[in-house]
Amino acid sequence: MAQQRGRRALHILGRLSAQEASRAVKSRWTRRMGGPAEVSAEQQRAVAIRLALEQLGPLYVKIGQILTTRPDFVPDYVREELALLTDQVTVHPFAQFAAVLEKELGADWPASFSSFETEQPLGAASLAQVYRATRRDGTPCVVKIQRPGSIESVLGDMQVLRRVAKVIGRGAPRFNEVIDTAAMLDVVFRAMADELDFTREADNMKDARKTAREYKTIKVPKPILATPRVLIQTLADGQSANRLKEHELSTKQRKKMAKELMAYVMKSYFTDRVFHADPHPGNVLISPNGRAHIIDWGMVGRLDRSTSAAVLGAMVAMAHNDGPALARSWMQLGTTLPWSDVGGFISDIARFVPHVTDASLEKLNFGVALTSVLVFSTRRGIQTSPNISMIGKSIANLEGTVRCIYPRLKMADTIRDVLQDILTELMYDSISREQLALHALTVLDGLSQSPREASGVLTDMAQRQLAVHNHNRLQDTRINRAGYAAALIALYKRRAR
Repeated sequence: MAQQRGRRALHILGRLSAQEASRAVKSRWTRRMGGPAEVSAEQQRAVAIRLALEQLGPLYVKIGQILTTRPDFVPDYVREELALLTDQVTVHPFAQFAAVLEKELGADWPASFSSFETEQPLGAASLAQVYRATRRDGTPCVVKIQRPGSIESVLGDMQVLRRVAKVIGRGAPRFNEVIDTAAMLDVVFRAMADELDFTREADNMKDARKTAREYKTIKVPKPILATPRVLIQTLADGQSANRLKEHELSTKQRKKMAKELMAYVMKSYFTDRVFHADPHPGNVLISPNGRAHIIDWGMVGRLDRSTSAAVLGAMVAMAHNDGPALARSWMQLGTTLPWSDVGGFISDIARFVPHVTDASLEKLNFGVALTSVLVFSTRRGIQTSPNISMIGKSIANLEGTVRCIYPRLKMADTIRDVLQDILTELMYDSISREQLALHALTVLDGLSQSPREASGVLTDMAQRQLAVHNHNRLQDTRINRAGYAAALIALYKRRAR
């Protein structure tokens, strides 16, 4: 399959190269003859790239969407065109999907439904088609059926792209130091894994529903039944956020919904650390009663604690007009290389931040602002975590959705509003029994490997000389390990009582 997908990719890319060569010859001839310029060569090139990615399939579409958040190595005119990428494909007859239903649910699957609208699907994408139905108990539902052969195609494409990443690593090592192509692809591949197995998507929905309970206007469909290739879920009532008309819903309803949607996703970034990677307007359905239903939980992003904390620090620093703090948080997201220009990066951020603080979504795209910081860091030779691409995509899509609902909402205000709740949850999480035990074990492990250092530290403690040195990230951080371990263990015992 990988060889077949590789040949197909080479064929499409070869055709793209031929079009580019023809375009270049035609452009030179037009200039020489003094003829009028039609569509610019750049625009034609961008359109051709978008169409090629759509032809290559869903994995390439996702990668193209990720590239819209990477202005550090994709030209603006290409990114603008890639923003138009869609996963819409030709609708296939239901008969092709009936076989999948029979294999996953059994030959008597029709008995589970009182009605099933097979004539026209609610949606069609490269990986699945979605149909409206009604359960025997009268529950309206949506049935998502995986397109036959889609898993094999995506897995084959993954193998091809991994080989390409290796070639890039060998051929452009300096470029690969700053932009780890293999790592960035791995983030996308992991996020897409849930899209290839609908039982994982159902699990994502269950977790998302738990968080949504805290918000009156945020809803997530309930999974009813899930197999690897079929997902049945409750029907989300409403229309896409981008179809919401100006007279629909009051200003008060819109504002509350927008603020809760932003707060809900912020919590998923920084406390749950599992977030919807594609909350674009089509995946947020607005009901007439002022509820936002978030659908399509196949592609989710995941962050570790350190990355989540660093992203939060970067967003808070931007909201509070603190350039140096933003620079420090950003560098925690990646790695400074021997040739990185740290001072230049900090100066870039200090000049940039005042222009983006405290602006509404009508005037500022916060996600674009974050990706602008990415340009500065790459230009100064600072490697950034590949997770930034995924969360940048999510934030940019979220902003587009909120802009459809209530464009006067200020991202900075939202961050300030939810910050206290987020920090409170993070504090309790950091002193949980599991975390305290982990910290204590880490410190004790360090002590066991440094007996001489431990002896000196214990002597200092006996003489009541306890020093804590707190430096910034660009220096060593030294903490009296024994004192830290003692404090952690004491706090752990207190909580355990």
